[in-house]
Amino acid sequence: MAHTVSDFIWSRLHEWGVRRVYGYPGDGIGGLMAALQRREDDIDFVQVRHEEMASLMASGETRFTGRVGVCIATSGPGAVHLLNGLYDARLDHRPVVALVGQQARSAMGSHYQQDLDLQSLFKDVAGAYIETASVPAQVPHLIDRAFRIAEAERRVTCVILPNDLQLEAMEEPGREHGMTHSGVGIELSPVVPAGAALQRAADVLNAGEKAAILVGAGALNATDAVLATAEKLKAGIAKALLGKAAVPDDVSFCTGSIGLLGTKASWELMQDCDTLLMVGSGFPYTEFLPKPGQARGVQIDIDAGMLGLRYPMEVNLIGDAAATLEALLPLLKPKVADDWRAAIEANVSEGWQETQDSAQIEAAPINPQLVASELSERLPERCIVTADSGTTTVWYARHLRFRRGMMGSVSGTLATMGCAVPYAIAAKFAHPDRPAIALVGDGAMQMNGISELITVAKYWKRWTDPRLVIMVLNNRELAYVTWEERIQAGDPKWPASQDLPDLPYAEFAKLMGLGGRRVSDPEQVGPAWDEALAADRPFVLDMVTDPNVPPLPPHITFAQARGLVGALAGGEPEAAGVVRNTARSLLGSLLPTRRDS
Repeated sequence: MAHTVSDFIWSRLHEWGVRRVYGYPGDGIGGLMAALQRREDDIDFVQVRHEEMASLMASGETRFTGRVGVCIATSGPGAVHLLNGLYDARLDHRPVVALVGQQARSAMGSHYQQDLDLQSLFKDVAGAYIETASVPAQVPHLIDRAFRIAEAERRVTCVILPNDLQLEAMEEPGREHGMTHSGVGIELSPVVPAGAALQRAADVLNAGEKAAILVGAGALNATDAVLATAEKLKAGIAKALLGKAAVPDDVSFCTGSIGLLGTKASWELMQDCDTLLMVGSGFPYTEFLPKPGQARGVQIDIDAGMLGLRYPMEVNLIGDAAATLEALLPLLKPKVADDWRAAIEANVSEGWQETQDSAQIEAAPINPQLVASELSERLPERCIVTADSGTTTVWYARHLRFRRGMMGSVSGTLATMGCAVPYAIAAKFAHPDRPAIALVGDGAMQMNGISELITVAKYWKRWTDPRLVIMVLNNRELAYVTWEERIQAGDPKWPASQDLPDLPYAEFAKLMGLGGRRVSDPEQVGPAWDEALAADRPFVLDMVTDPNVPPLPPHITFAQARGLVGALAGGEPEAAGVVRNTARSLLGSLLPTRRDS
């Protein structure tokens, strides 16, 4: 068969290092799929259940590899379905290239079937680079630019390919006016600020006595440099949600997560510091940072658009986190600050004890914090953990004690539901020798997790380590939204919108040849994790938990307290359970209560 445009595209992407693509077939990408079959020994095609899962898996893969993720979808509805996962990648600064089919060029603009204005559809999410191919000679530079921009700028890009063009014979651009010749490859070097800028940053950091460091996803590959900086400054380290794996949780001065899902130790760190160093983080909730004017600030980020955005920093450094910190370290003066560091470590120790105690508080039937706490004790070496949006994110942030070598992620800025299972599947394809664990709410599991069990069943035997544990937090409710309504709006729970069907998630798994277990006894939570983590196949844990255990923020404002009181007074149908569990949670931090063993 002649070498088609589609054959060229896969050959070119292979040269760029692509070895996997997530997608779902359709006649809008018929030529591309046929050509991919001819290259199936070189590029693996992962068939998902829905195009949204393809883009979420591409977003997930890049989170755990740092490489560009690739997804593909057909024209019309397939293209529309990609959007959510692409926005997930874009907002968390993850590089993804989307290949999208389109109707034949002669039909475009004629109100033809599945003829959508894809340039307009994708112009926001793929604004870094979005182009439609019109002739074969144009395709090389479209693929090269899309991939190069995605990799260099950590952005989402998109190439739209009409289905008739996909089948045409490939023609290399000629050496004539109006043609361009592109090539493969890019060499990226760490960006380091100039010496004068580094000295200005050092002067600010050296002047303070109570330093705090906040790290995000940009610091994931800078662990040693962050720790060395913290030791010199005698600083505490708080972590934004996407930076959870940047610093191990067994570091005595790591205060853990910050924000609504964060710890009291992180709150105290920010309230008391006089110097703030932000590294690779766009943490949005400024009410959890020092008050403006309280602390002098330095920020390091590779993206100029994220600098000085959350706090009025004195010095904003454009640079790679690890390389910039390593260049900054010789300019920093070692501090003593024993009292400051001792206070941080005491808050951290007290916080972990409170977390353990809160997990032991009785609930009906299982305290969801216990589920996370029992997992934390059992986290396998080098595991990859994903968490969905909702109360699972809270318990992931607060209860899991990550060790060095572990990885984890959530949908940070978009906070989409339905991300944990596709992320975990992508993690298994990227790292088939590592165990993966997905923490999923029952809302997200019903949204798309059940269908993606089919994908797990289809592919799991490829993985050298078969362990993929999907834990469903089965509280029969969209619990996080319920709590938001209570606390933020002062409205009671509305069962019509919040209650969910109670489904047998473990039985679904067993029907597909996977492992599964339903747990409704708190004494069986630990043994169930043991069984799942020792299984010879992917495993679904159906944990029946109490929706009325409150995901309380580390600092409760008067407005939040007033909202909760208003909800209770306004006809809250779960008032008894809400009052009981909220009281237990608040008292548990003062008077630890342990469940009898």
